[in-house]
Amino acid sequence: MKLDVLAFGAHPDDVELSCSGTLMQSIEQGKKVGVVDLTRGELGTRGSAELRIKEASASAKILGLSERINLNMADGFFLNDKDHQLKIIKQLRYYQPDVVLANAISDRHIDHGRGAALVADACFLSGLKNIETDCEGVKQNAWRPKVLYHYIQDHYLKPDFVVDVTKFWDRKIESIMAFSSQFYDPKSNQNNTPISSKEFMDFIASRAREFGRPIGATYAEGFQVKRVIGVNGITSLG
Repeated sequence: MKLDVLAFGAHPDDVELSCSGTLMQSIEQGKKVGVVDLTRGELGTRGSAELRIKEASASAKILGLSERINLNMADGFFLNDKDHQLKIIKQLRYYQPDVVLANAISDRHIDHGRGAALVADACFLSGLKNIETDCEGVKQNAWRPKVLYHYIQDHYLKPDFVVDVTKFWDRKIESIMAFSSQFYDPKSNQNNTPISSKEFMDFIASRAREFGRPIGATYAEGFQVKRVIGVNGITSLG
């Protein structure tokens, strides 16, 4: 299955919190979109790995994803090494996305920056034909995405560009709340965490408002790039 956009998240819910509005916008535009979760988030204080997989599936339906898979890497302990890079390369060559979204370049959680570097390195290596991979015994062709964008997570990072997601904001929140074990629930008796408070959801909205303000949007999602972006002309810049 070829996808137009493939978003990677170190944990289930990373994508929902940071770029789900952008994904829904792409889907509305007729693009095929998928998500690859690197880990099951098994080290999380609340919920369980099994529950988070179910929550991720529920969120995928809300978002309208064409595909969502989990690579079952070790939460907190996966590495940016050959074995893990090859796992990403196989997904890139299988789905052949033109656009890849990945974790924040640096962030509070150690998996986020490491996940960003892992996916970035794999995107480069995936284009090298002398790296051989196969899918169910069939040799895969080399594939390198056209662009790689890093979404912004907990730490404030100045975005290189933002996407107006106002139209999709309510569904974005619905997709986040599909992870009911992780976020604000006044009836929950589980241990509190930095992301389970009502204030955290207020923060998510405030950050989106901050990113939206410069472009006259109510809500926006921000992205960073490591490589210069080319455009067809200055009139295509918003």
